Amino acid sequence: MMMNKQSPIPSPTRGPARRFGLFNALCAALAALVLALPAASWAQDLASPCARVAGWTQGDARVLGSEFVAAGQFAPPQAGLGRLAKIPGLDPTGHARVELKRAFCRVTLQLVPDADSDIRAEVWLPVSGWNGKFMASGSFGWGGEMMYSGMMGPLQEGYATASSDTGHDASQPGQDGGRFLQGHPARLTDYAYRAFHETTVAAKALIRRFYGQAPTHAYWVGCSLGGLEGLIEAKRYPDDYDGIVVGAPPNPLAAFNAAQLWPYWLIAQDPRRLIPPEKFTMVHQAVMQACGSARERQDDVLDRPDQCRFMPAQLACRAGDAPDCLTAAQVDLLEKIYAGPANPRTGERIFPGPALGTERDFSAYASSKPFQNALDLFRYVVFENPDWQPDHFDWDKDMALAMRKASLLSVEPDLGAFFARGGKLIFYIGWNDYHNPAELIDYYQKLVKASGRPARDVARLFASPGMGHCFGGSGCDTFDKLGAISGWVEQGTAPERLIAARVDQQGKVVRTRALCAYPDVARPAGPGDSGDAANGVCQAP
Repeated sequence: MMMNKQSPIPSPTRGPARRFGLFNALCAALAALVLALPAASWAQDLASPCARVAGWTQGDARVLGSEFVAAGQFAPPQAGLGRLAKIPGLDPTGHARVELKRAFCRVTLQLVPDADSDIRAEVWLPVSGWNGKFMASGSFGWGGEMMYSGMMGPLQEGYATASSDTGHDASQPGQDGGRFLQGHPARLTDYAYRAFHETTVAAKALIRRFYGQAPTHAYWVGCSLGGLEGLIEAKRYPDDYDGIVVGAPPNPLAAFNAAQLWPYWLIAQDPRRLIPPEKFTMVHQAVMQACGSARERQDDVLDRPDQCRFMPAQLACRAGDAPDCLTAAQVDLLEKIYAGPANPRTGERIFPGPALGTERDFSAYASSKPFQNALDLFRYVVFENPDWQPDHFDWDKDMALAMRKASLLSVEPDLGAFFARGGKLIFYIGWNDYHNPAELIDYYQKLVKASGRPARDVARLFASPGMGHCFGGSGCDTFDKLGAISGWVEQGTAPERLIAARVDQQGKVVRTRALCAYPDVARPAGPGDSGDAANGVCQAP
């Protein structure tokens, strides 16, 4: 056996027996060490390309661990699926949820940009078939978990992907909801924007180290908080992403959360306003009967809820109370929910109320308990009091305070630097979201106007009839958002029409429809119904 002349084994003598005896003893010791380790782990560690990033550090980021995940071997924890764990076949990028048939390197990062920061992130790197691109998946609600559901589909397509926990672990005691902010003001900055920017910078550096080259394009896809995060990225860090998909952004978050507390506050002022959940179903059926076509009623979807002229007073009880009518106080509540909260001094609307057709979801907000996600913003950010209740909220002074204290979670309709470098933006929202698309349409129009460019050059907006908050509802909620934004960035053609599908509990497509870029709407191309994607064409309203 020949030995490496550059690394000879030391020997006190040069006799052959002495040299080989020492060599054999060393080999025996090494063999014993190898046998003491798990054989599969030893072989994998030697072969895994993850070794390229093991121990990597850069600035405030360091690799905590990297592991090779064989094709078909990743099983995401339920915590990492967010609300999507209950919705088969969907993820926030519009991909069907798939079994990962692509091997990848799973890298866990810790990022500490502030002494009080503790941000965790994951970056997934395909070990073969990388398409040269990078995509980050935004968060939901108060974050606190990796959005594995948003990473799986793109990874399967060859993207390097990343997600962040926004600076806290929601599975740990005292870290759920907004409670992680109590006594930790720096973590509001992490939650608002720093966690994902730091993740983005680190992910790009890891990609360069792993593949020997930077990604050719970078994309962001997120909804709800993830949508707002995307807007904040475009505003604060216009060079981070080439294309951003923004779903139902609660912007400004303080105003949106205030609107979610509005029904509770109304009931707290007059408990007679409380409407039983079954009555909201009755109201919804009345709305569909008043405004829906036969096909719309069958699908339980209003194509143009903004044109519906239903009035709650139409259901007013003639005497007393009954299951199929509303008392005067209940009519008043519904009218005020649809209108949304307004400043009592100026009359200025704080945030619009939900569109007609969304009544099945009202009981989550119009109850004897305030909506928890919204409550936490006011408790831990605005008033810094975990016992605060909104019963005596001042819609003038307190609202002004909220807008100041939560200003990090607000984006004005001006993304000039992002558009100047060629960045593209796609908005989407569901008409059955408690977040009225009319608000996002108004923001979109202001954004395009401020850009000084035609909409086809900077931003597109798609509103899906019947779709709930980011997904779900009775409408078509699955469409290829990542494909739409990447096609626009890389091929230069703004998307004018997307095909959306409704997927049943078995993952089967039961119907499709065309989604048209605002302001166009889907119309029948001939005999048939625009509810069928194959028959829908986009025309001016």
